[in-house]
Amino acid sequence: MKRDFADFWNLLWEVGLLACAAFALLNAYAPPQDLPWKPLDLSQPVGRATAAKVADFDLPPTASAEEVAGATEACIQVLRDSGVQVERAADRDDGGFCVVKGAVRITGGDVTPLAPAGVVMQCPLAVRYVIWDRQVLQPAARSLLGSAPARVENYGTYSCRRIYGSQDAQERPSEHARANALDVAGITLEDGRTVSVLNDWRGQGPAGEPGARFLRVVRNGACRLFSTVLSPDYNAAHENHLHLDGADYSLCR
Repeated sequence: MKRDFADFWNLLWEVGLLACAAFALLNAYAPPQDLPWKPLDLSQPVGRATAAKVADFDLPPTASAEEVAGATEACIQVLRDSGVQVERAADRDDGGFCVVKGAVRITGGDVTPLAPAGVVMQCPLAVRYVIWDRQVLQPAARSLLGSAPARVENYGTYSCRRIYGSQDAQERPSEHARANALDVAGITLEDGRTVSVLNDWRGQGPAGEPGARFLRVVRNGACRLFSTVLSPDYNAAHENHLHLDGADYSLCR
């Protein structure tokens, strides 16, 4: 009996040592973007843990003023550490479900500018945008179109409304009502060309088939970072833009 007990504890000790060794190897050699305990680095490729790390900055609707301040300050610091110029924007409450907390504005730095500039968005959405820009948009533009992106044409972030502008009180609020969504209309390249979602999605516009391939690559890449990504493949309401948001549910169409 005593021998069996001793053997059991020896086995537990050996299992514990093996687990510690495995963790040490994983911590030392696995890509940091795949490890949830490693800090978020916006310069690293999108990994298995990237989306979860960004989601740590998301704010629940019931977040207190102190929680909003703490999470937003930490989020802004991650952006600044990565070379992005960002400033805190005024939060807003337009009544009902139209409440924006933790608002920021990207003002420059190492990121493709938005046009129009100065759009206000929740800080985690800004982080998602920067990662998408660096790890998806810029590489795709260079490899598929031979030119870097100069600006991202957009239809804005904030709109106090329900989905699709519905007046039905049973419909859920749009993520735009929280400045938690960005509508991308197209990409203007440094060589002067513009790839438009409306004109080029089906490969029959000025950008041709390469433009259509490019738009699908950036759409698919966005699905690894944003919670909801909607495109012309989803419905007619998205015929002219890619909808990218940070909702608490996932949908990629």
